[in-house]
Amino acid sequence: MTSKLVMVALMTILISSVTITTFPVSAQSASLTKSSWNDNPTTARLGNRMVCGDHMCGPGEFAQLQEKLSTAQRSAQAGRQIPTTPGVPQQNMSQSTPTTPTTPTTPTTPTTPTTPTTPTTPTTPTTPTTPSPQENMSQPTPSMSSPWITKTGTLSSVQDPGQGHESHQLAIVLAPSDKIFTGIISWTSSAPMQIVELTGPIESGDDKGQPIWTTDGKTKFALTLIDVNKTTGSIAFTGNALAFHLSQSITFDVSYAISYTESSPSDTVKMGTLTSVQDPGQGHETHQLALILPPSSNTYHGILTYSASEPVQLVSLIGPIDPADNHGQLVYTMDGKTWYALVFVEPGTQMGTWQFVGNAIAIHTKYPTPFQVSYAVDAHN
Repeated sequence: MTSKLVMVALMTILISSVTITTFPVSAQSASLTKSSWNDNPTTARLGNRMVCGDHMCGPGEFAQLQEKLSTAQRSAQAGRQIPTTPGVPQQNMSQSTPTTPTTPTTPTTPTTPTTPTTPTTPTTPTTPTTPSPQENMSQPTPSMSSPWITKTGTLSSVQDPGQGHESHQLAIVLAPSDKIFTGIISWTSSAPMQIVELTGPIESGDDKGQPIWTTDGKTKFALTLIDVNKTTGSIAFTGNALAFHLSQSITFDVSYAISYTESSPSDTVKMGTLTSVQDPGQGHETHQLALILPPSSNTYHGILTYSASEPVQLVSLIGPIDPADNHGQLVYTMDGKTWYALVFVEPGTQMGTWQFVGNAIAIHTKYPTPFQVSYAVDAHN
């Protein structure tokens, strides 16, 4: 009888040992499961006790686990949306490193829920904004415009298709577009060149004296013809088209290297046609002014291409400046209170390209009669 009692006791101990040994494995395997409708891990229950990893949850530990799971899920989703940088290994954001749960210093009696609860599904995570490489610059950056395009080539000229240019030769580098091209071109050619920049198309009725280029008499572009008269050189440009031109019927060859951007119109990258108005500046009441970029507390820098109905001056304002700083330089004011230093350039032509810096940009004449000007400007501030 004693042997039987000993055997029964041993069997009881063995069964209890197996149960205690295997139970944590079952709890651990059931502790993290995937929902059928999203990727949020949920925590399983055993009877009336919550399971946290491989052990029963301590006071407050289940709430901490929920928060850690939600944080890991948001990090994983955000990590999958970050573009991979070639050659740079990316951190695996879809997994979180297991950590030992922190037990609160002051134990509290856990509330035993009567029914299993599902962790709150986090709202749709906000995709992190990837900083533009130019957000740390004071002017709009390349991220706000197209990247630079650089290329080289060799062209042979053809008869210019423009009306009134039938006896001329033309080699088109950038064909007319609704984009505004801005960049630098270098060339070497078999004959002294002219550079053609087209602005437009311009609106019907806006051709009032400025040079025009058209193939059909309907679609019209303002023509800026820069007579560099050289077989080699470099020039900055902006406009809706770019070409090499020769005012002769002799064909020419030209090799070029160009670097440029294509930008959509904005407040500071734009093209248009203006009719001048009376200059509001004190001492300029008999002059005419066409304002391209209004006065700004930020400083513009960029390229202006223009084609006017008469020779013009180019105006850039710097400031405002302290009136006490007026020590003989040219100044400009409309009210006698706010003063600007005046940059006044006289190219002596009605069309051209100007690289500028200043707090306002305008085109000016010293005559009382209005003038017409078509322009393309690419500026940043």
